[in-house]
Amino acid sequence: MSSKADIGEQAQAGRDFYRALVIRRQLILVALATALAFSLCVDLALGPARYGLGQVVEALLWPSQVDEQLRVILWEIRMPVALMALVVGASLSVAGMQMQTILNNPLASPFTLGISAGAGFGAALALAFGVVIFPFAVDYVVPVNAFLMAMLTSMAIYGLSLRRGVTSETIVLLGIALVFIFNALMSLIQFFASQQAVAAVVFWTMGSLTKATWPKLWISLSVLVIALPLLARRGWALTAMRLGDAKAESMGVRLRSLRLEVLLIVSLLASISVSFVGTIGFIGLVGPHIARMLLGEDQRFLLPGTALSGALILSIGSICSKMIIPGTVIPIGIVTAIVGIPFFLYLILNRRVATW
Repeated sequence: MSSKADIGEQAQAGRDFYRALVIRRQLILVALATALAFSLCVDLALGPARYGLGQVVEALLWPSQVDEQLRVILWEIRMPVALMALVVGASLSVAGMQMQTILNNPLASPFTLGISAGAGFGAALALAFGVVIFPFAVDYVVPVNAFLMAMLTSMAIYGLSLRRGVTSETIVLLGIALVFIFNALMSLIQFFASQQAVAAVVFWTMGSLTKATWPKLWISLSVLVIALPLLARRGWALTAMRLGDAKAESMGVRLRSLRLEVLLIVSLLASISVSFVGTIGFIGLVGPHIARMLLGEDQRFLLPGTALSGALILSIGSICSKMIIPGTVIPIGIVTAIVGIPFFLYLILNRRVATW
């Protein structure tokens, strides 16, 4: 009788622990969302003309009641850039997290697998020589070229991953080789291109949010809104993959079809983002690690947490790009590398696995 009572107490203790765990993770997500909203307001407040947070909040909530100049600056000039930082940060972070999941490698990201480098090569062809891969999109020739090259790179990686005996480490090494190949081709383009074209290519590869527009923002946001539910629908299977391929298959997970589906989704996320803002290599690597440290491996919490973490990191990077040199907006890719790489090294040297 006492043993049954003990079992019942242990079961109740387990349920209480799980409820506390869920509540804690929900509070972390709320805290990340709150920090993201605050960061967005600060980003909107900074610029050549600086405004107080109260003015920004008033312009966001009651735009018809504020000065026309303030409304135009915030809604027409700064808002697309600030929101693009959130969307691109979330997209790259989610893409990196899912790449790390399906390849079971903490170094996987759109940058390390060569997807960003492929996008840069496609953009350089358009900027330097006017090469149009898809002739029906002349107005968006740079992002379209970048997108197509990024998708071709993703498909090449997936095709080689199907070969017998290819491991996740081999795929990452292949991605690094692709990075070197595309960088060499980029250098070749810059060698033969005009001085003006070289300047445009170099600026694009630095990564910049300054050319964000409402149409580009809606395209990027649409892809993110479509991708998140598709990934959430496979959340249980993706969580099971973290236990290893053998255990995941024993649970009924079809690994090959799942990897293809997820790779297509994350390639779309990464390529769309990179095609509009250029190469940003830090977010997709560190954003997922921060989310895992805070929320663990459960995709129900890890997926939104990763999106919020990436958006917050890039939003803070956008703020820093305006504050380092007053009156000058430094390309966001430079800022994220300067600020992020030391932080990433700190995470590696002081790595703590979440146990709650």
